[in-house]
Amino acid sequence: MKKAAVLMDNGFEELEAMGPIALLKRAGIAVDLVSAANLREGTGRFGIIYSPMIPMDLYDFSQADALIIPGGPHYALLEKNPKALEVIREAWNNPNQIVGAICAAPTILGHMGLLEGKNYTCFTSMNEDFKGSYKEQGTVTDGKLITGRSAGYSIDFAYALIEALLGKEKLDQLKASIYVK
Repeated sequence: MKKAAVLMDNGFEELEAMGPIALLKRAGIAVDLVSAANLREGTGRFGIIYSPMIPMDLYDFSQADALIIPGGPHYALLEKNPKALEVIREAWNNPNQIVGAICAAPTILGHMGLLEGKNYTCFTSMNEDFKGSYKEQGTVTDGKLITGRSAGYSIDFAYALIEALLGKEKLDQLKASIYVK
């Protein structure tokens, strides 16, 4: 079974977390919610509490097939957290792990120099000169990097993650199971 780790701190964007989490689980992917603040629960931008979460210091990220970073104001906390940055760098350097980031979260990758030479998207006003190729699209996949533009693209972002982890056939099966015909 494939596994995804969702790295969050207080202030994450709920839609960018829950949409992908729910769809990944529907697709049969195990999902672990990991607290960069090393807490057992996390509070989203609009006060929704996610529990249980696994404290980052207790989590083995090498067991995950994907590291997913939702956007939201928590991106600033993640950027100031040396351990979170180390986790992101290790996932980036692991050829077997997908790195997914949506909305504000790709900015973290950009500041780390990881978007250089890559096709990506992020929340438009947060795009800086990351020395990559910014695309005004809902989602962009470039190798093991999957980025989403904003909360409105959370479902498309989840679909891109599922396709990368399980393939197009499994994604099509999932879509057929959730759309009314």
